Amino acid sequence: MHLPHLLADASFCAVIGHPIAHSKSPFIHRQFAEQAGLALQYERIDVHPDELPSALETLRAVGCRGLNVTLPHKAAVAALAVHPSARVAATGAANTLWWDDGLHADNTDGRGLVRDLTQWGCELAGQKVLMLGAGGAAAGVIPDLLAAGIAGLWIWNRTAARAAALCARFSPGKAQILAPVDDSVMPQAMDLVINATSAGVVGEVTALPAGALAPQTACYDMFYADGATPFLSHCQALGARQCRDGLGMLVEQAAVSFERWHGYRPDTAPVLAALSARQ
Repeated sequence: MHLPHLLADASFCAVIGHPIAHSKSPFIHRQFAEQAGLALQYERIDVHPDELPSALETLRAVGCRGLNVTLPHKAAVAALAVHPSARVAATGAANTLWWDDGLHADNTDGRGLVRDLTQWGCELAGQKVLMLGAGGAAAGVIPDLLAAGIAGLWIWNRTAARAAALCARFSPGKAQILAPVDDSVMPQAMDLVINATSAGVVGEVTALPAGALAPQTACYDMFYADGATPFLSHCQALGARQCRDGLGMLVEQAAVSFERWHGYRPDTAPVLAALSARQ
């Protein structure tokens, strides 16, 4: 791990991952800091998985106020936390860290997703939702989707056993959590399809079970790219009319982290607009 030169008169925060050069978090948090009138140094730091425990200790020792966490560390930092939030305990994944009598961990992804879907005009209450993927990204947002009052959540994964295991981790509550009986055919069209797989990061297309899409189905990719992601391009080719990538989710989840660390809730709309203009 390579530490940047730290400024004496600024709060120090960072995002860690491997790789990390693509991260837009520094731009987002610096925009938030300008709104708040806060002197903030926010950096990208590449941390190899083998270095993660020692890297966290080093960052704590140099006075890091807070960390965002991206792939592939979300599950590992959740396991290392002394004080995991209820969301982290439920999902096994964390994306926001800070120190106060030990390492605290939270997961802001679900709140970021629900906020961005709401800004998009996607009414979640009573909706049938299909989640593609059964890893940490999917697990991290399920509690907030359930709390938003969806009618049902189906989880589809290339390995059906992983989908079933993820379903079993969550109490159905007001929503029905199901793994598709047949991994190639959905019994009915969905209101919302969310891609939580990282296939698009390496240029692959996430497969969709047959019958999942109708013209009115909204398609959302938790990942983002310059232009349409491979998943959204695939959905558009299948006739989907409403498509959105995860850039807004990135900004909204960052706002929750920023408020946690600095006690200031930023206005996300101008930051998303500025970020979109840079795409």
